[in-house]
Amino acid sequence: MTYALAWPLQEALFTALCQNPLCAEHFNGQIYDAPLPFVGDAAPDGLYLILGDEEAQDWSTASDQGAVHLVSLNIHAPRRGFAEAKRAAADISDALLAGVLTPSRGRVVNIRFVDARTHREEAGALRRIEMRFRITLEDTA
Repeated sequence: MTYALAWPLQEALFTALCQNPLCAEHFNGQIYDAPLPFVGDAAPDGLYLILGDEEAQDWSTASDQGAVHLVSLNIHAPRRGFAEAKRAAADISDALLAGVLTPSRGRVVNIRFVDARTHREEAGALRRIEMRFRITLEDTA
């Protein structure tokens, strides 16, 4: 197994989502790799996306190294209602499943949507959608 593909995968996810016109429109550059440190009511006005938790498992053969990454993407909506967040989730799913990921190391063998969960947070004022994708990578180094 190799975990050497984790950072190239994260970079590829970030790049693909930032460069997708629909995703860029939804998030207006607010794509992060860590939760935002809010102080008081200083939350962003619009949607924002956090590249969330990740699990990696071996996907090696006798001759090749690889890994399967279960990646979470979290859409946060600071307004009531899920409509805007669900439209963004659909566009993320379409973008990733179109095969746009090109990591700087390794190659994507397969990508699948696994599941999604909606959450109400902060006394019902905020909405969150957690999407998970299963991405299989083969190391080419």
